[in-house]
Amino acid sequence: MPRRTPRRVGKPGFPGHSSRLLSVTIIFLLLLSSTTLSATEKIRIAVLKFGTVSWEMDVIKRHALDRTEGFELEVVELAGKQATMVALQSGDVDIAITDWIWVSRQRAQGKPFTFVPYSSALGALVAAPESAISNLSDLKGKRIGIAGGPVDKSWLLFQALALREYDMDLKQAVTPVFGAPPLLNQQLKQGRIDAAINFWPYVARLEAAGMRRVIGVKEVARRLGIESELPLIGYVFDQRWAAENREALLGFVRATNRAKRLMKRSDPEWTALRPLMKAANEATFKALREGFRAGIPDHWGEKERADAEKLFAILHEVGGKRLVGDTSRLTEGTFWPEISY
Repeated sequence: MPRRTPRRVGKPGFPGHSSRLLSVTIIFLLLLSSTTLSATEKIRIAVLKFGTVSWEMDVIKRHALDRTEGFELEVVELAGKQATMVALQSGDVDIAITDWIWVSRQRAQGKPFTFVPYSSALGALVAAPESAISNLSDLKGKRIGIAGGPVDKSWLLFQALALREYDMDLKQAVTPVFGAPPLLNQQLKQGRIDAAINFWPYVARLEAAGMRRVIGVKEVARRLGIESELPLIGYVFDQRWAAENREALLGFVRATNRAKRLMKRSDPEWTALRPLMKAANEATFKALREGFRAGIPDHWGEKERADAEKLFAILHEVGGKRLVGDTSRLTEGTFWPEISY
């Protein structure tokens, strides 16, 4: 009987080798994939659950723009503006949304926060359609609702313009009623106040309900000599964290810009966002959509930074230390130098 040659396993060119090689390759690729995912830098951003920033973050996550740009976005929803700032300062999040006046004040105190633009959308003075109020001089003796408190930037700019154009001390001429934005909207509709200075999303809701814009904060700023569409609100973060996470942060900025382009050009994108917008009707939905689009910054460079210096000087003159702190000039480093467009 002829002798059978033993079957050799695992050598190149012999049965069994290709399957073992395939298994090793698959394991290697899985390990490589796991390592890549764990190495992806995470960026945590604090947002108000139904605020406008949450709309933009939703676009980023839905289209995986964070992964495309090489980072993982974690959206931390908080109940109020103060909570977002506490989270930023405690290090519980990496980024929050506020204005560069706050950043300048923090830097003057040795806290190295810095700013990248988010929106140039600003509020307005709004009155009932039948109201006789048509300019700031008509506010004398009226009850005026003001969102944001006594040192709200919009309220201070209205004061500066009233003093410059009408030689009128607006604080003395009107009865200010400070309150939360939704409450002021209700009071204006019910006739309990004569007009309201409110933030832009609440102005959009008022206009959709038939209320009349008297003068916008952008127009106030122009009449005070601010020529550019100046972003007042932005993404704020610690500059030390930015230095350690530069590439991820640049990816974040690119992702937000891509999201804004989608939101500016695509109506279907807004259909997907509508549940987050809490728009009671079509008019409100469209007003919020167009208000957001109007606030998307087109330029950020030396001109805008120069106008920020001018605006800071105006706010310092009217608001004093309660607003800007102990510095009379915008603190160096307020704006993150890596970004211009």
